[in-house]
Amino acid sequence: MDIKEYFARISYRGSYDKLDLATLTDIFQHHIRAVPFENLSIHCGESIELDLEASYNKIVRRNRGGWCMENNYLLSWVLKTLGYDVTLLGSRVYVPEYDAYAEEIDHLLLKVVLNEKSYIVDGGFGMAYQLWEPMELVSGTDQLQTPGIFRLVEESGVWYLEKVKRKQWVPDRSVSSSHNEDKEVCRRVYLFTLQPRDIEEFRSSNSHLQTAPDSLFVTKSICSLQTVDGVRALVGWKLTEIKYNFKDNMDLVEIRILADEEVDKTLKEKFNITLDKKFVPINTSRLSLF
Repeated sequence: MDIKEYFARISYRGSYDKLDLATLTDIFQHHIRAVPFENLSIHCGESIELDLEASYNKIVRRNRGGWCMENNYLLSWVLKTLGYDVTLLGSRVYVPEYDAYAEEIDHLLLKVVLNEKSYIVDGGFGMAYQLWEPMELVSGTDQLQTPGIFRLVEESGVWYLEKVKRKQWVPDRSVSSSHNEDKEVCRRVYLFTLQPRDIEEFRSSNSHLQTAPDSLFVTKSICSLQTVDGVRALVGWKLTEIKYNFKDNMDLVEIRILADEEVDKTLKEKFNITLDKKFVPINTSRLSLF
């Protein structure tokens, strides 16, 4: 494992000798724009290993992406290697269709302490709820980022992450899933505590999420990547491209349904991913990811 090889993978050419917020943010943004959030291994007959070297080889050497336990575990190694003060945290993701949070921790995120301030660094959530900058760990303060306004709220030691959404302009409504995108103003994302976690605590969740029949990651094949002005995602055969704040505090949402023969080409051209094994798309869950 070589930090310079990682930097080449994310096309980062800046300095990294200063442990400051600007450097942290720059590295973080290069990561989320180069490394997709994806679960394609599950739909190629591969297992997702909870192992740092396996994640490094997959993301850095095989030019793949990964889900939170791969992306953020790798990011923790990168930041620790550079000298940052990093702690693993566990969260429970909000599930809109049940209006509830997961019962057990199912998401890995990072806390970074810098100049006596704490920040949440999460490079592994993907889709339209992906942070673009580290979030200062303060309660009740709106933190404006390009994707929208993010907010952390603390209640009795439990922290809640929310995102205030813009309205969406979908030119072609015939392919829209009409998932009340105009009605939903604020989306809960996840809750977490500041209890330090060990990577071993995520092992059962890593296994469950890729095998349980009702797991989102089993019922949907997902690949999303942040761009310079938005996000693109392939869920099943549906390709969605969002341009943030396209006009009048509104996001432009363009959706296209791909034919089977277009899927591999789209993964290569839009996400820079080439799969070794046959990929079988799936999208049987009703849960909206936007």
